Amino acid sequence: MKIAVLGTGAFGIALASIFYNNKHDITMWTNSEKEKDELLQKRKSEKVNYTIPNDIIITTDMKEAIKNKSIIVMAVPAKYINDVSYELGKCYQKEQVICLASKGIIQNNTPFLYDIIKNNTKAEHIAIISGGTFAIDIINKDPVGLSLATRSLTAQKLIIQGMKNDYLKLRCTDDIIGTEICGAIKNIIAIASGMLAGMGLSESTSAMFITESLHDIKEFIKNLGGNEKTILSFAGFGDLLLTCTSTKSRNYILGKIIGEGKETNEINSYIRNTTVEGLDTLKAVKKLTDDKKICVPIINTIYNIVINKQNPKLLIEFLMQKE
Repeated sequence: MKIAVLGTGAFGIALASIFYNNKHDITMWTNSEKEKDELLQKRKSEKVNYTIPNDIIITTDMKEAIKNKSIIVMAVPAKYINDVSYELGKCYQKEQVICLASKGIIQNNTPFLYDIIKNNTKAEHIAIISGGTFAIDIINKDPVGLSLATRSLTAQKLIIQGMKNDYLKLRCTDDIIGTEICGAIKNIIAIASGMLAGMGLSESTSAMFITESLHDIKEFIKNLGGNEKTILSFAGFGDLLLTCTSTKSRNYILGKIIGEGKETNEINSYIRNTTVEGLDTLKAVKKLTDDKKICVPIINTIYNIVINKQNPKLLIEFLMQKE
């Protein structure tokens, strides 16, 4: 099978490694000529410790990248999904399967990434993969689980054929909304979890916080028309647990330095030099909940601390007073 991976970040490279290990032909796409040249020269990325095999093609030509490909994996940051899927739509063929691996909700009239891709490409076969996995763990072939969300049987069959192996487990669902919400909102929750660690609070408090978060996310999914049971999936609790407890998470680290009371210039420096998707997602989810008049108490509290610069101890107060 021929596969295109759009995005040469750590997760895009990790996903390419899965398809490559499963004996498929891979073409990777980046919009940066500089990044392409560096990857072709070194066959390594500074983003993740993995030597890219010589027979994986790397290009900046979208048309070349997706030509004759059965599956097109989208693994670019959420904020670029609109632009990249618009370019994809110019050369996309309707029989091709699009596999969305990006996570996030954006500040747009169409906040969900699945809908943006569908609008820009008119694709019939779109799926989402989401779950608690770090790129390096995939590359190391540690056993991992992902949710595969789609309403297309064609997409489901092809992605299972392309990805499933002895270290990657896929669990299928048709809940697009719930899967997207879980994948996006866990980055926000991880920021708050990092705050608790930064304030020196115990793992017991962290467990309490994650439990309370599950309830709010469940209600959020329900209010937006998703299946509340998705919170118990690889995309839900699995991803939330990993991101909220690991120092590998950039969202967690941002929260930690906020909780430690670091100076504003140090916090801003981290944000400038690091991709912290939870920050953009926090703003987008707050706008979405305001527009839809949905009350998600945990989001309001985190927003007030991170964006409105209120004291992180507000999070402790929230936890103790929450009904």
